[in-house]
Amino acid sequence: MSEPVSPPPLPVTWRPRRGRFVAYGFATLIVVGSVMMAIFIAQPFKLPDRVALVAFGCAVAFVLHLLGRVRVEADERGVTIVNALRTHRYEWAEILEVTLVVGDPWPRIDFSDGRTIGAMGIQGSEKSRAHRATAELRALISERGEAREGDAPGAGQDRQG
Repeated sequence: MSEPVSPPPLPVTWRPRRGRFVAYGFATLIVVGSVMMAIFIAQPFKLPDRVALVAFGCAVAFVLHLLGRVRVEADERGVTIVNALRTHRYEWAEILEVTLVVGDPWPRIDFSDGRTIGAMGIQGSEKSRAHRATAELRALISERGEAREGDAPGAGQDRQG
């Protein structure tokens, strides 16, 4: 096993490097390309066609922005998980644990109500950064979360590990 990691000072934000670079790089390329194509496209295409071409490029860039904005934020009150389509906010007492299995695209966070949510802001493909971020989040959860003994009735009884 790896050595224990101490919790980072709050607030802290984890976000992928490569995923953001690729998403925003391609978004820029697509918007610039669609504008250039709208300017230099052949004459049979009229203004509405050119506007539609730029609008389509902007729509693709927006989808890439949704992928580029993913992150996990921790503060004194809890954790905010910003995934591509949804943003989830949880208090520390609701979080049980975080796991990152080798080969998974991102870690999974387990909650006291039985839900499990993927944290896309920590990308498993960035191996050492992902393991470090997961270990830091795990340390914060054990320091502040429901996993502490005696915080709530039944806390930690169903967990293994």
